[in-house]
Amino acid sequence: MYSKTLAIAIATTLLLASCSSTLPWAHEPIGEEVNLSFVIRNNLLFLPSATIDGRSGRFLVGVGAARTALDQHFAANLPRSARSGEHMLQINEKESLRFTPVEMDLHKVADGIIGADVWGNRAVSIDYTSGLLTYQKEGIHPELMTIYRFAGEPRVNVLVDGKTIPAIVDTSSPDTLTLPRGEAAAGRTHARIQLAGADLGNLDVKLADVAEARVGNRILSKFLVTIDYGKREVGLWRDPRTP
Repeated sequence: MYSKTLAIAIATTLLLASCSSTLPWAHEPIGEEVNLSFVIRNNLLFLPSATIDGRSGRFLVGVGAARTALDQHFAANLPRSARSGEHMLQINEKESLRFTPVEMDLHKVADGIIGADVWGNRAVSIDYTSGLLTYQKEGIHPELMTIYRFAGEPRVNVLVDGKTIPAIVDTSSPDTLTLPRGEAAAGRTHARIQLAGADLGNLDVKLADVAEARVGNRILSKFLVTIDYGKREVGLWRDPRTP
């Protein structure tokens, strides 16, 4: 039994290693990327090692948000900035990013939602399986990825029961897919979902009072996700490590 268990563990390790070597950004030059670990709570992505103005907090990744939002109670206790309204996100010992957030009541969900403004014209990649967010200064690596170009918020094209629907990439959503309800009642329904060439089957989706469709973490977690804000491109790669 022990030898069989050990063999399975070794085989699994080798498989994961072979997968990681083929990741689209696996050969990024050293020094051109910064890796941040994230933890998933309630199907949301939090950056436990990041600080804002030297203070730790519950910072949620929101790649589809144009502006970073800070909870007004958290922001009130930050040191006063020398430049009015500016703050500093420190992602490791050497890398800090300046941003000017909006302040609002986040209803205790998070102390901040880290939006696109923090990353500037750089790229970020999200590896849900490894729990890593990578800040890529060199930009997107399109090899093996399905690429979507966007204006405004990052978007991808989702096939919903065979109909193509543009959907905002929303890592601040713990859901599968949120669709404008139109004349239908708000609630849940099932639809066949296809994305980036992958047939995800019949999934439970949400119908709500939203202006545009939004794809959340329950679907995005099946992919490696890269957003290049400078080139205005989203890249998706179906992750073979996820079912």
